[in-house]
Amino acid sequence: MFIASSTVGPWQANCHVLHADRTTSAVVIDPGIDAAPMVTNTLAEHGWTLAGVLATHGHVDHIADAAALANRAGVPFWLHGGDAFMLARPSAGLGPESAPLLARLLGADELPAPDQFIDLSEQDTVEVAGLRLGVVPAPGHTPGCVLYRAEDDDGLVVWTGDVLFAGSIGRTDLPGGDPAAMRDSLGRILSTLPDGARLLPGHGPTTTLGRERATNPYLQPSFLEGTNL
Repeated sequence: MFIASSTVGPWQANCHVLHADRTTSAVVIDPGIDAAPMVTNTLAEHGWTLAGVLATHGHVDHIADAAALANRAGVPFWLHGGDAFMLARPSAGLGPESAPLLARLLGADELPAPDQFIDLSEQDTVEVAGLRLGVVPAPGHTPGCVLYRAEDDDGLVVWTGDVLFAGSIGRTDLPGGDPAAMRDSLGRILSTLPDGARLLPGHGPTTTLGRERATNPYLQPSFLEGTNL
């Protein structure tokens, strides 16, 4: 599996283009603000077509260009239904005070609707462009946060979105955030994923679960057993 990653937009979100061997199409995970040129250039460079658009959650820095890319290619956009309330009006996920900033960044506090929307709450896998991605619900940062997992020649790769970062975790004080749900999600990650899993967060550098288990303060028992976020 080929993964082309780039940071995009004012919040430096990570966007990933995935391609399976022996296929001529690719998928993109988390195409946020200003991601479309990177995605388009990557596809053109390799002669691939876009087969699907996926998001780890509904915050605008991860989905701003998602519907536009999906609609232009005539392909589906996958998002957990718990975050669908952010699709039309991104300030719904950041708070009403964010509306003026988003209007300056996007031209308006609204996003185009996807022509083909698939609710991930009904699916535990996504099979597209020769790839099989497991879908793992992980609420807390938002109600509809999910992880994507896939195997490649080097082992398990997990796209963690804004659930788990190198050295930190996603905030839970935005609309729909839930500290208790976040602790539960982190506990499930620790109990179900191997330490060798490579983690590709929504912001910041790649890490491994083993490294985070050992060093991330939010993955320690004292936090997971009830410390407030």
